[in-house]
Amino acid sequence: MADNTSFTIPLTISAGLHLGVIVILALGIDFSEKPEPTPQASAPAVQAVIVDQQKVAEQVERLKQQKLASERKEQERQAELERKAQQAKKAREREQEQIKRLETERKLKEVETQKANAAAKAAQLKEQQEKEKAQQAEAVRKQKEQERQAAEAAAKKAAEKRKAEEAAAAKAAAERKQKEEAERKRKAEAEARAQQEREMAEALAAEQAALSQTRNRQVLSEVSKYKAMIMATIQRNLLIDESMRGKSCRVFIRLAHDGFVTASQTLDGDPVVCRAAKAAINKAGRLPVSSDANVYSQLKEINLTVSPEFN
Repeated sequence: MADNTSFTIPLTISAGLHLGVIVILALGIDFSEKPEPTPQASAPAVQAVIVDQQKVAEQVERLKQQKLASERKEQERQAELERKAQQAKKAREREQEQIKRLETERKLKEVETQKANAAAKAAQLKEQQEKEKAQQAEAVRKQKEQERQAAEAAAKKAAEKRKAEEAAAAKAAAERKQKEEAERKRKAEAEARAQQEREMAEALAAEQAALSQTRNRQVLSEVSKYKAMIMATIQRNLLIDESMRGKSCRVFIRLAHDGFVTASQTLDGDPVVCRAAKAAINKAGRLPVSSDANVYSQLKEINLTVSPEFN
């Protein structure tokens, strides 16, 4: 029981000392003075207390050194802040001087600007007055120019109108003359065509008369013979009815060397007979033709009068 008490006391003292060190460090108490002697305990307890005191002293010393280092750092920080504050102060002073200098320069420039503005305003006023005079003179010139142009435009318009009227009259006269010439030419061509047709009709009548005279003798020239053969071929392929009786159609036929019909055209005559004749020629396709070159030269392009034959 006594041993337990002897160990409990030193432990209690050690715990108290640690707690005290923490409080002292928190409060910043200086341990430079030696602690007052404490009542001695038993030998083992005293030995334990001595050991703990040494550890505490070492801990306290470390804490003191840390505190001193922290204080030095704080002093250095404060010194750095002071140095920066001085620099900022000097910078502000230089800035104020710069502001004063710039303000002085600004005022001088403002005075110069005012003088320049006044001079510019006077020059502008003079320029404006001269410009107004020039504008007035230009307005007068433009007015006269507009009047001149209007007069020229009116004269030009009148001349163009007169020229257009003359051109229209000349064109109308030319068109009238052209129409008259075309009509005269048309009539002349019609008369020439009618004369040619009359002559062809007379020749055909004479040919038919000659053929009639020679038919009994049955002597036909080659041309007449092939014309008769061509007409016979057309008559064989001709579709007729009573409405065609006594009517005829003149046709033009172009033949190849072998008698192939390369072209056919109705010239004049009864429309019904002409359509039937054209159909008969196309139906035949190939007509009799002589192999003799001289005969063929008279047969390659021929005009025939087709008259439907009724039995």
